[in-house]
Amino acid sequence: MRYYSFNNYLRAKYGCRVHRLSLDAGFTCPNKDGKVGSGGCIFCNEQAFSVFAGKKLSLDAQIGESMEFARKRYGAEKFIAYFQNGSGTYGSTETLKQKYDTIRKYEDIVGLFISTRPDCIDEKNLDLIAEYLKDYEVWIELGLQTVHDRTLEFINRGHTFKQTEEAIQAIADRGIKVAVHLIAGLPGETADDMLETVKTIAKLPVAGVKFHVLHVLRDTPLENYYKQGKINLLDEGKYVNIISDLLAHIPKDWVILRLVSDANRKVLVAPDWVLRKQEIVEKIEKQLIKSGLCQGKLLEDKKGESK
Repeated sequence: MRYYSFNNYLRAKYGCRVHRLSLDAGFTCPNKDGKVGSGGCIFCNEQAFSVFAGKKLSLDAQIGESMEFARKRYGAEKFIAYFQNGSGTYGSTETLKQKYDTIRKYEDIVGLFISTRPDCIDEKNLDLIAEYLKDYEVWIELGLQTVHDRTLEFINRGHTFKQTEEAIQAIADRGIKVAVHLIAGLPGETADDMLETVKTIAKLPVAGVKFHVLHVLRDTPLENYYKQGKINLLDEGKYVNIISDLLAHIPKDWVILRLVSDANRKVLVAPDWVLRKQEIVEKIEKQLIKSGLCQGKLLEDKKGESK
């Protein structure tokens, strides 16, 4: 295998199909409620990735419905509860505990994954999350996106890379695995900028990475920029080449949680090719073979050169 996929990681650990349950626990975001900013990131529309966004179903109802579907569709036997919507550490310790503890009712849930922002990480919520380590596979996913502060400002992230760096270290110090989300094709960024992002985070205590391509969703500021011709989007060929090159600079022991974004076609504006997710994954795999690359290949070559 040319890269260490999330599926391979889970099968090796649990010996069966493990499926992530994407949950909406009603979390908001400090970049939407006015604490840090308003409007959120310029690309954000939760309807694009969340089955339960806006439906206001209880966590138990979401878990039950998702488990039944995954068992029938994928033959899943074990599950990971993924608190995906909003910032999953944004709330009082009591509120967080109440939401996270829902998973304790389900013996087939083996993992707790929490998606959040670096400015929503503090000692109290890390103390709480660390308590789940003895019973579950625990990861915190951070929306890093890029290490370039000029880009973070343009996309209205409301935090700096330094804050992300500090959050990564604090999480890792607790023994909690850290995954980072990276977006290829951000406005104003070149392939070299993206490579600099990967080379920078490769030095941090990260356990996994999710790759996304910048895509335009309805009812977002990014849609306005796109319609005004102010941004360019990557075509699939360029994306395949970029991700293949970036993988070669990713440490071999990092888990690749995702190679490309997907989105609900009802809210996707562009590019259309993200709807062909499996095809893009296969093209990345073929490109890795064609170029003689694999995850960590260029890191190993540089180590060899330094001897």
